[in-house]
Amino acid sequence: MFTVAQETADDWWEVEALYDLCFALGREALSSYRLRDGVDPVADLSLMARDGEGILAAAIRYWPVTVGTANALLLGPIAVHPTHQGEGLGRMLIEDSLARAVETGWARVMLVGDALYYQKFGFEKLRGVEMPPPTNPDRVLGRDLLENAWTGVCGQVRSVL
Repeated sequence: MFTVAQETADDWWEVEALYDLCFALGREALSSYRLRDGVDPVADLSLMARDGEGILAAAIRYWPVTVGTANALLLGPIAVHPTHQGEGLGRMLIEDSLARAVETGWARVMLVGDALYYQKFGFEKLRGVEMPPPTNPDRVLGRDLLENAWTGVCGQVRSVL
């Protein structure tokens, strides 16, 4: 049994430790991290899953960005502790947080990731959306949270400061 809760300031370092465990050294050097520098994650959508003993099993964060002149969410990172991978926690956090994003009025979400994995959540390659280099454009994916929300949206992705 897992409990999903919103991440709090007291959870920050524990969540960071999970990301360090799950991702390669130097993860902060990725271009998506430049969009997060000096910006707080979207609190309502930054979630954690804890097991029955209260141990952190998974976490997801979202960040506000603009694409051209449109507001968007940047999903990531998302991580599941190696001892809990394959249990559906990633899917649970993605689906729960996307539902919350719709409820709180967000229209569109994007991420940098593997298209084959994220297509099951409705993500597809975004055309005309430019992440800071060096990002492979084939990994820039988006999903409408409101119908046709990505239609006509293009340009550089920038952080919201």
